[in-house]
Amino acid sequence: MAKRNNEESPIGNVLKQFITENKLQSGMDKINVQEAWKNLMGNGVNNYTTEILLKGETLYVALSSAVLREELSYGKDKIIKMLNEELRKEVVKELVLR
Repeated sequence: MAKRNNEESPIGNVLKQFITENKLQSGMDKINVQEAWKNLMGNGVNNYTTEILLKGETLYVALSSAVLREELSYGKDKIIKMLNEELRKEVVKELVLR
């Protein structure tokens, strides 16, 4: 049974504590990376994105266009940097485009 605190805390702090205590951070990172990809890449890339999957520190992105995959492969380092800046922490260290 969870212990009960009688002191008042901001909801943000309570949620962070809940995520930490229940080891939910990796799941939250997966969701946050998917959202960051959609926000950063725009509609043009998102229309060809079929799957976004974070395993450990590697982000796997499945694309339905070979031409787009080749084009994005030239800027992998920049994409990783942009994603980590959007997430405000280093979550992605490698990007695999399929």
